[in-house]
Amino acid sequence: MEAFSETVLEYLEEHWIELLVAAGSAAVGWFFGRRRAASEWRKREFYDRLNVSLTSIHDGKLRIRTLIEKRCDEVFLNRVASETVITKARQTTTESCLLDLPKDDYWFYLNSVLNEVSERFAEGQVRRDLHADVCCARYLICLTSEAAGSVRTRKVRAMVVQQSLLENIGEEPPEFESPNHLTRWETMKELSVAWKKTPWKFQSVEICM
Repeated sequence: MEAFSETVLEYLEEHWIELLVAAGSAAVGWFFGRRRAASEWRKREFYDRLNVSLTSIHDGKLRIRTLIEKRCDEVFLNRVASETVITKARQTTTESCLLDLPKDDYWFYLNSVLNEVSERFAEGQVRRDLHADVCCARYLICLTSEAAGSVRTRKVRAMVVQQSLLENIGEEPPEFESPNHLTRWETMKELSVAWKKTPWKFQSVEICM
């Protein structure tokens, strides 16, 4: 035991500067991490989260339902890709909620989300392959971060919308489950125009249940 204590003391004597610097760095990182977290909470900004939400209209009422929510780095799997998505989400405006990613790279980001959605609904594809009764529809996925209106929280949002709905959206707004959903209706109209002008910002997927 005495030999062990002497070894520890000797190590501390030789490396106390490095240990002190490491401890100081850890303390500074903890302080700024806490400070950033507190700031994000006050602003209701959670850009490190990816929310995959289904937007639909049923019986004349707009419905918004979360399908998946994960950390961005769990979906995009590459640190650079995840940081790029977060940066672009911070830069969206009240005029445009779609992430301004490079055209040639857009498919790779959307495909990461597509993989998450496809995995969640994989059973439907197997049921169809087995010739079981299934109901299928084609959906569009796009990456957004809504900044307009009374958005309660800022996140990266992968919106999932039936293609037929975006292609045939009407002028008159539906009923809203919440007054805050007016923002999503405005987003839907923006996406309807964007789908025609910039289709590379969308990924098509057939979902079967």
